Amino acid sequence: MNRTLHSIFRPVCLFLLLVGTSVLFFPRLSEAQESSVEVNFQGKDYTQLKHAWTAQWITHPEASTLDYGVFLFRKDFTLTAIPDSFRVFLSADNRYRFYVNGTFICSGPAEGDLLNWRYETTDIAPYLLKGKNTLAMEVINFGEYRKAAQQTFQTALILQGDKNLPLNVNTGTMTWKVIRDAAYEDIPFVSDSLGAYYAAGPGDKMDGKKHPWGWKQPGYDDSDWLRPKKATVEFAVGRGFLYGSTWFLVPRTIPFMERETQRFPKIIRSENMDPDPAFLNGTGHLVIPSNTTISLLLDQTFHTTGYPELTYSKGKNSRIKITYAEALFKTTPSYENTSDGNLSYYDLKGNRNIFKNKEIRGIYDILLPDGGDHRSFVPWGRRTYRFVQFEIKTGNEPLILEDYHSVYTVYPFQQKARFESDDTLLTRIWQVAWRTIRNSAAETYMDPYYEQLQYIGDTRIEALVSLCVSGDDRLMRKAIRQFDNSRIPDGLTQSRYPAYITQIIPPYSLLWIDMIHDYFMYRNDPGFIRDFLPGISDVLEWFERHIDSTGLLSGLEWWNFTDWARGFPNGIPPGADKGHSANVSLQFVIALKNAAELFDFFGLKEKAGKYRTLATRISEQVTRLCYDPGRKMIAETPEKKIFSQHTNVFAILADVLPKSEQQALMNRILTDSSLIQATIYFRFYLFRALQKTGMGNRYTEMLGPWTHMIRNGMTTFGETDINPRSECHGWSASPCFDFLHTIAGIYPGSPGFSTVIIQPNPGNLSRFHAAFPHPGGMIIVDYSGNNNKKTFTVTLPPGLRGYLIEGKRTIPVNHGKQTIPIK
Repeated sequence: MNRTLHSIFRPVCLFLLLVGTSVLFFPRLSEAQESSVEVNFQGKDYTQLKHAWTAQWITHPEASTLDYGVFLFRKDFTLTAIPDSFRVFLSADNRYRFYVNGTFICSGPAEGDLLNWRYETTDIAPYLLKGKNTLAMEVINFGEYRKAAQQTFQTALILQGDKNLPLNVNTGTMTWKVIRDAAYEDIPFVSDSLGAYYAAGPGDKMDGKKHPWGWKQPGYDDSDWLRPKKATVEFAVGRGFLYGSTWFLVPRTIPFMERETQRFPKIIRSENMDPDPAFLNGTGHLVIPSNTTISLLLDQTFHTTGYPELTYSKGKNSRIKITYAEALFKTTPSYENTSDGNLSYYDLKGNRNIFKNKEIRGIYDILLPDGGDHRSFVPWGRRTYRFVQFEIKTGNEPLILEDYHSVYTVYPFQQKARFESDDTLLTRIWQVAWRTIRNSAAETYMDPYYEQLQYIGDTRIEALVSLCVSGDDRLMRKAIRQFDNSRIPDGLTQSRYPAYITQIIPPYSLLWIDMIHDYFMYRNDPGFIRDFLPGISDVLEWFERHIDSTGLLSGLEWWNFTDWARGFPNGIPPGADKGHSANVSLQFVIALKNAAELFDFFGLKEKAGKYRTLATRISEQVTRLCYDPGRKMIAETPEKKIFSQHTNVFAILADVLPKSEQQALMNRILTDSSLIQATIYFRFYLFRALQKTGMGNRYTEMLGPWTHMIRNGMTTFGETDINPRSECHGWSASPCFDFLHTIAGIYPGSPGFSTVIIQPNPGNLSRFHAAFPHPGGMIIVDYSGNNNKKTFTVTLPPGLRGYLIEGKRTIPVNHGKQTIPIK
């Protein structure tokens, strides 16, 4: 078609699509249709997603839509009566905060990518008034320094009302208004300025003199505001629409975040004034005199994350700097011993509860008050901290701090599992581990301070912890699908997703397969699992193409990270780059075996057989080329010069050696100090091997890294146990999983958790009580005893059966309560 015909034909086609098909095939979403969208999106039928919205994406008519900026949108309307329901569907790029008549309703969209751009659904009827009403939307584009997880096309907003509303509130109508909020500037942070890799977005600088205070309320004069223009897209569509677009809208699949007010209990340091802490508990104000410079250091006393809110008055021409840190840093770092007393390291933080000779370092926001009353500031980005420092310089007018508190904002996991024992240290570890996973989960699993990225290696552990403790699988499901969405043309997943900076860690693609297998064992959800079989095949075929004549993997591209272990340069096991790594080859074997079980389940016997045959062949070559008969261990490469705990753990998990030899190998893994040692992250896999070899009773003796962090004043568990960058890293929350899976011994006996195995490993405990949220109800295991006599009381929900395994005894258990004494 030539250009002239195309220029005529294309607008006609678009008109027909918008007018004709939106009436006949893609009507405005009704309540029933919207509900159908949310249900069907989880399953196989995506038909309802293929609609054209009647609302349009809108943006500022003059300002750059690609650079940093905060934009304010508002719409006034009048109601003669308040309806029973007033549902709206909304989204924005990058982020929005939504208000009705000045009341905060929600924020979003939930993190996704352009092909899966989330929209939220909310009923605003409870917040409407008879008479004048105002919908207000703050939209931010973080620009060049946005966090690495933030995908974007341009600044834009969309809001659509339900079909049966008494009036049209859709964006795209001429009744919306917009301005760029000139009060805001970004404060870029780079890794060098923080002394560690940082990718979580900028800070905020807000000049109160430039902000249109009161703009969210009905009656605000917006006569000098602008009419928005249509964004750079023909029309708004759902995923699967027959014509190209930018944002393909799909419904949010996770709940809104939990929001809980948290107050600071104390000020631990102040300069140039004796502060009254009443403003922290909401019972009084703190007045900073004119022409004064002060500093206040607040201690939350525990690690937290969310959106702190400051309310203040007066203080024209003042400057407020608010700095957030997970821990304080020594002004003069020192060399100190590790928890085992053997290895010195450069200690930056010391005991977190000791504040002397320490300073705050971290990201910060800056406020410039305008002198008005009852002003408020909430940062745009997530702030994570235990410590917060105010540095204030006033001008000729006193500044009044009226209130300062945080709104703890995390995924709404509810703790349903319990673990109690006669060891109080285990209770403390459980509490800290659970806070760690809570603070590492929001719209994705992530580390909350430095990166806020969802990595596969971290997420596999985090998902198991959250699934086993809360029973909530929605964030796990979202993560599995997002990693599938991340796959590049050669089949591999990206290592972290969503992200606009591409990073590939091939072993993480294997862990994605293992994560799908985890879900397969814990949930009866074949429709969901089936969606990922093509991606699983693509990943395995990529690795298969990298097997050379030795039968081992060779020529692997990208970053073949396995663990931040000393002896693994950049986390890469020997041979992973140059070729013939037993470590990565065994990770491939484990993924092949897990994939074979999945394909078998769906009746794809030929492919399952292929994967099992390939796994056997690689296992044989690893044993033939890398097994050292003198050390009775698997070396990292055929040269047999380097050995690690990691590779031999994988050898056990992959059943490379006969089962009769695995316990002896596990003993050597634990006792041979010359091996490259596993970090706190990889101990998750070390404990899987410990449990597999029947040595789970040693688990409670191996909690030194977690004990060390608690004794060092940490209230969440870190990226590493020694001098961590990140004080809160979800992969170190694994004790919550292991207390249930290893000590209590509760795990699926068959796919879909249709049966249960209970194989306790109480170690030196004389009693414990464990409760586990199974889809059918709570599994409860109580233990008391010693080496001479043990008593187990097992309670299973209706319809569930399984086996209690104690030593060499296997005892059937059925639903209901049963007490089983064992001598």
